[in-house]
Amino acid sequence: MAQRPVSEALGEEKPKFAELNNLISEKVGGEVVFATDDWFAVADNLVKESEAEWREGEFTEFGKWMDGWETRRKRKPGHDWCIIRLGVAGVVAGIDVDTSYFTGNYVPQVSLQGVVLTPKEEALIPKRQSVMGNEASDHDLCQVAKLRSEEWDTIIPQSKARPGYRDTCHTYLRSTSTHRYTHLRLNVYPDGGIARLRVFGYAVPDWSLVSSDQLVDLAAVGMGGVCVGYSDAHYGHPRNLISPGRGSTMADGWETARRLDRPLILKADSQGILQFNGFEWTVIRLGHPGKILQIEVDTHHFKGNFPDSCKIEGCLLLDEQNPEGSMWSTILPPQKLKAHSRHFYEAEVLKVGAVSYIRIVIVPDGGLSRVRLFGSIITPAASK
Repeated sequence: MAQRPVSEALGEEKPKFAELNNLISEKVGGEVVFATDDWFAVADNLVKESEAEWREGEFTEFGKWMDGWETRRKRKPGHDWCIIRLGVAGVVAGIDVDTSYFTGNYVPQVSLQGVVLTPKEEALIPKRQSVMGNEASDHDLCQVAKLRSEEWDTIIPQSKARPGYRDTCHTYLRSTSTHRYTHLRLNVYPDGGIARLRVFGYAVPDWSLVSSDQLVDLAAVGMGGVCVGYSDAHYGHPRNLISPGRGSTMADGWETARRLDRPLILKADSQGILQFNGFEWTVIRLGHPGKILQIEVDTHHFKGNFPDSCKIEGCLLLDEQNPEGSMWSTILPPQKLKAHSRHFYEAEVLKVGAVSYIRIVIVPDGGLSRVRLFGSIITPAASK
């Protein structure tokens, strides 16, 4: 039987796009709104944030319990598919077709299509019944056919998937599309199971609706913020820092391993900040260049493993320049942190002008749940 997949242990390298935000995760509001078949396991499992699990010997009245989307063995013309509303509308850079534990029942091939739907058009989609053993009725199929989803833009052409063994369960497929989408159609050929679908990319908000004097979280996932680099992500990825809401657990945050170069006996400066040589960092590209005016640093759930202090820096780079090696200006000087607490800064925030990237530095290591960077947008011309 397949074991829980640990691709890193086997040396499998993720593509760079897999570091971006998962635009269909339930955490950001992604939702399955239609599926042709939910016999063995419902399509809603595709957007779960958690890793797929295996329950040995557990069966339902429809068959083996599976943590994913699994359709019945098709015995009529066509193939199965579903429609997913993105939690944040944006550009798809690539996907991960995760077939964990689907070994003799995984989907052989998949493709992905996209479109921008208006609320009126989305209203044509029949109300979903998310229950095992269900399949779309002829009436539902006729109703959703009005969207002509088979003609939506191709994001990922028909491609082979792999079985859900620990060394083959992830199939990464790159997109070359640069268009913004609100809804996706996942096609599976002809039937079978997928544990999770991860759609990596970045949000593209309508900035014309945001005035220059309006305060917005410029780093938030929904505003187009994206993690572009980090020093360590042993326990939790730093892209969690810019997710909506407060963290649900420590896993829903950024946590590093303990640095091995920390002093054996710790000493503090006059402000009570412990003195270390090492630190960890992550770089976030803001959704829009802007001036940072208020900052929130949240150590929610991190009680025995929060950083001693943090600082935040910024730089202004345009036209997709690489921030590596850039000159960073201090936006928030080093601040002593507390366990399991929200920290708000305004008077401490230094006015450095417009920035498009920020670097969060924690000393020496540990975990943060969320970071909010509130500011006003600024046009490239005005930043010169």
